[in-house]
Amino acid sequence: MECDAHQDLPPVAFDHAQHPRNNGPLADFTGHARITGPCGDTMEFWLLVRDRRIERASFVTDGCGPSHACGSMATCLIEGKSVEQAGAITQRDILDALGDLPEKYRHCALLAANTLGAACGDSMEDRDSEPPEPHPNQIRHKILVLSGKGGVGKSSVAVNLAVWLSVQGRKVGLLDADIHGPSVPKLLGVSDQKVGAGDDRTLLPIDYSDHLKVMSIGFMLPDENEAVIWRGPMKHNLIQQFIQNVSWGRLDCLVVDCPPGTGDEPLSVVQTLGGADGAVVVTTPQEVAAIDVRKCITFCKQVGLPVLGIIENMSGFLCPHCGKRSDIFAGDSGRGMAEDFKVAFLGRIPIDPQLGAAADLGKPFVNLDPDNPTVQALRHAFEPLLDLCEQSDAGEVGEETTGK
Repeated sequence: MECDAHQDLPPVAFDHAQHPRNNGPLADFTGHARITGPCGDTMEFWLLVRDRRIERASFVTDGCGPSHACGSMATCLIEGKSVEQAGAITQRDILDALGDLPEKYRHCALLAANTLGAACGDSMEDRDSEPPEPHPNQIRHKILVLSGKGGVGKSSVAVNLAVWLSVQGRKVGLLDADIHGPSVPKLLGVSDQKVGAGDDRTLLPIDYSDHLKVMSIGFMLPDENEAVIWRGPMKHNLIQQFIQNVSWGRLDCLVVDCPPGTGDEPLSVVQTLGGADGAVVVTTPQEVAAIDVRKCITFCKQVGLPVLGIIENMSGFLCPHCGKRSDIFAGDSGRGMAEDFKVAFLGRIPIDPQLGAAADLGKPFVNLDPDNPTVQALRHAFEPLLDLCEQSDAGEVGEETTGK
């Protein structure tokens, strides 16, 4: 381990990187977990728990010095603690104990906290119980919400779609796949929630309601102002974990809020899902947005992803006093685009000051006043997607997501 390369670490972190404590597997253990992080590093924890207290803990990692420092500190923090207290150790706890780390290494503390939590969960698990089914075979329908351009309200559409489907009695998962701009936690008013760990293979999504589960990198950051400065492979690995290693359970529909554009991240989502029912494409009226959104539709066709329909967001302003509509943005890109590409036009969503206020408060707008014209427009746009979720399965998920 070439720790001299990490002279930028604080003294405590540098010491743990050079001389990691509790390094190496335990011969006798009651809990174990192994997780590969977004950066490609793998970490393992072993716990010996007696009378629900941590008697011994150890770790190994194939990662760098900071990865060793985080694993080492995590084992030190849990000495003598109850297994419940150990499972509650967070990324921030590890960073604080190490004297913090430079931004580029903080994901190591997240990996250590997640692996530790999974090991604690494993130690409390009934070993005679059957392991959970892998979740991909439990998701009936998968809908991606896409846009070739940022700032068109894509996340707002995804959140309101997921909430509305759940209110209709469907079991729904909402995956925020936007690594650099995870806005789903804020839009749902759950920014203070943190991701838990199940067994050594899965992360537990946030239970927003009885019918809606949510996963976002926003739940894994120490604070909402934290910048995620990652290259492509790290982002691909995290997206892969969110899709393959999250315990969604049985879902009628998984709604995926995809990053804007047509690059690595949307492609990773499409490829890792292994097929989806299709995409809802969000645009705004002006032509400058339509140029990029048209590329998004072409992207869908090139990767074999059906386009379920187009929603034109920010389509005119409804005065809250007189109800008169004014077109703020010139153009009619949504319907024209749908006609050009021969796909469904799901509808127009007007600009509504109440919608923006609800988003800031973390209250999904579609749940508010049913007589509001914007709420009615959202519901009208979503109804064809409910019809999709009501279709009976002809077979396994792999058959229903081929687009045939």
